[in-house]
Amino acid sequence: MKEKGAKMGRKPVLAPFVFLKMAKRFQILWLILLLTAPVLLWLLPGDTFDNTGITLCPSKALFGMECLGCGMTRAVMHFHHFQFAAAFQFNKGVVVAYSTLVVVWGIWVRQAANKLRLW
Repeated sequence: MKEKGAKMGRKPVLAPFVFLKMAKRFQILWLILLLTAPVLLWLLPGDTFDNTGITLCPSKALFGMECLGCGMTRAVMHFHHFQFAAAFQFNKGVVVAYSTLVVVWGIWVRQAANKLRLW
């Protein structure tokens, strides 16, 4: 008696194994993205986001007042390029924000590597 799904010489579909392969590919892609993102940001000039003329802050656009996060993107970019004076001019909270970003990035890299059993 033939097995179910093995009719006419066809093998049964192994969907869970295909899903696992896709999940592993996603984890590899995620780890590559995590490792290349800081390098790509270093390749951009430190003043990439300066003087763009675009106001993304809702507080500044609606009320004309700067919030605590205003200038943080520019400050982080300058801090990332070791331009500390320029970073502090945009936002003094850059030390806390950048430190938090580095810690979160490290946790994500470690988790991605652990899922791939690299460590």
